[in-house]
Amino acid sequence: MTTPDWLNTIKWNEQGLVPAITQDANSGEILMVAWMNAEALALTAQEGQAVYWSRSRRALWRKGESSGHQQRVQEIRLDCDNDVVLLKVEQVGGIACHTGRRSCFFQVLKDGSWHAIDPVLRDPADIYGNQAND
Repeated sequence: MTTPDWLNTIKWNEQGLVPAITQDANSGEILMVAWMNAEALALTAQEGQAVYWSRSRRALWRKGESSGHQQRVQEIRLDCDNDVVLLKVEQVGGIACHTGRRSCFFQVLKDGSWHAIDPVLRDPADIYGNQAND
């Protein structure tokens, strides 16, 4: 794959990664944060589907490849320091989190401890079975 010139604008970290914030294109809700390398970002722009870099697996992963909860990319933005990417997406199936919730940001700090405030929309075992979570 030929590297597009626009990727040179991005300030990649020491591991060659950039954080990617994923936002619902309609509601503005933050769904998740993940990492992308140059290949993941180029594929995301090319395919119109979110592709991330899994630091634990050290491999590319297409959001929804095992769950079916893909992210159709509507817009890709870069912050003012050129070191954070924002993906505005349509979240297929309404679930972005591997816990079966709409968003990965389902916990709130209250009275000195974290509380899960958003419901599980679908049991993760029903989504993934024994497969790796995405």
